[in-house]
Amino acid sequence: MKRLGTYFFLIMLFFLSACSSTEKTIVEKEQPFVWQGANLYFLLTDRFCNGTTDNDVNFDRDLPTGKLRGFEGGDIKGITRKIEEEYFTDLGINAIWFTPVTEQIHGAVDEGTGNTYGFHGYWAKDWTALDPNFGTKEDLAELVRVAHAHGIRIVMDAVINHTGPATKKDPAWEKDWVRVEPTCTYQNYKSTVECTLTDNLPDIKTESTKEVGIPAVLAEKWKNEGRYDQEVKELDEFFARTGYPRTPEYYLIKWLCDYITEYGIDGYRSDTVKHTDPSVWKHFRKECEYAFQTWKKNHPEKVLDDNKFYSVAEVYGYGISNEFVYDYGDKKVNYYANGFTDLINFEFKSDANKDYEALFTKYSKILHGDLKGYGVLNYISSHDDGSPFDQKREKSMEAANKLLLCPGTSQVYYGDESARPLIIDGAVGDANLRSFMNWDQIKSDKETQQILKHWQKLGSFRRNHPAVGAGIHQMISKEPYVFSRTYQKGNYKDQVIVGLDLAKGAKELPVGDLKNGTKLRDAYSGKETVVKDGKANISTDFNLVLFEII
Repeated sequence: MKRLGTYFFLIMLFFLSACSSTEKTIVEKEQPFVWQGANLYFLLTDRFCNGTTDNDVNFDRDLPTGKLRGFEGGDIKGITRKIEEEYFTDLGINAIWFTPVTEQIHGAVDEGTGNTYGFHGYWAKDWTALDPNFGTKEDLAELVRVAHAHGIRIVMDAVINHTGPATKKDPAWEKDWVRVEPTCTYQNYKSTVECTLTDNLPDIKTESTKEVGIPAVLAEKWKNEGRYDQEVKELDEFFARTGYPRTPEYYLIKWLCDYITEYGIDGYRSDTVKHTDPSVWKHFRKECEYAFQTWKKNHPEKVLDDNKFYSVAEVYGYGISNEFVYDYGDKKVNYYANGFTDLINFEFKSDANKDYEALFTKYSKILHGDLKGYGVLNYISSHDDGSPFDQKREKSMEAANKLLLCPGTSQVYYGDESARPLIIDGAVGDANLRSFMNWDQIKSDKETQQILKHWQKLGSFRRNHPAVGAGIHQMISKEPYVFSRTYQKGNYKDQVIVGLDLAKGAKELPVGDLKNGTKLRDAYSGKETVVKDGKANISTDFNLVLFEII
């Protein structure tokens, strides 16, 4: 609350009170961090929490916009504050992915829905600079430091496919760098990769073998900012070290890897992957890992663990049932073989309509079968999927059960945990998915608070037990529905027993091969019991149990 005195307007005092910081002691967990079982939170930087109003307007971005299509104040400082408040810790989050914070185009685009600015972060103007609407490099360094102190990994968003749209303020780069036509038709590989996603989204020629110089508008910008010589020096050093040709893809790779070397971020989510030549991502992963190991070597006191760099791809339309293959129609590509540890799983939102056992068994068999060693990132809603699971937010408890208890990495999209509306009056298209975080609703609405508490309990259980997301699933009993998850790596072993759709009150649950006398704690109710005759008896006011061995 002490920061609120710096603000002048009472309305902002009320709004920013939801983003105030507190100090708490962080308790280190003994269990290892496992990406395959992580609980990852995805948020739009501009729509989560406004840490300071000082950076709300920049570059004269003051045109009226369509509903939810302009900057609304969320920033890096806001994310940091919520980490300090332990909002994420209470939610069981151990990794945060936020939308790009690089400098966006200065102008607006009228897409037929009113003017739109690059609030979402996917319309880059300069990969080497942060957009002041999101914050400064010092803010980003502080975010990573605070997150790591709380045991939370940071995943940034990598855009290599395209620049931002061309406007009067933001001319397109030279034709050796980008194409401005044709627009993608998605009929085959070429019409998906060598094309522009929309009519005005200059597509970087990632397949080009022609060496190019720095785009003229970027060079001029750097000169005006007094950093041209430094940027050129760093590029010369990068190309001398790697031996790469000076083609468009390698400039982008260098600029993105700088965020790893400088800040020690833990992973990248790569955008629009299927629209880019696949080899780009193999090269990108190689340089990301080099940068990550370099950062660890230079900052041994800050190293969290020996995990490799996390690399997850948005291959739009990929589903776990496809396993290693994405099919363009005339060409099949294995993106796991092109630099990725994980792929976003667009199939989960439909799989979430299955019953628990069908869902869990399917994912366990695939992830511990053909996809062993790799992972998928499951989600129920996102920033650009217009047909999410439970769009009307009528099944928030069930959504939590299925997402957070399913094998694979879970992606909690901001507001999943608080039933933030996904249908907004007056919004058009993906703007419906991108409203500001509903902090006021969390603060005042009892039903929202109950939903949040449920997500917190399941999320914390998942974070505390790698077995939940990364373990092998085994049904113990159909009626009542009880299953186990077991994870083992080296000398570390984790096992949990979960019961769902149970009767409230007294319950007698089979617990598989657990020995008599084993002490169990229900992480949901906090009650304890002891295994007797292969069963656990417990009485709670809830219809589920989350047993952990104590």
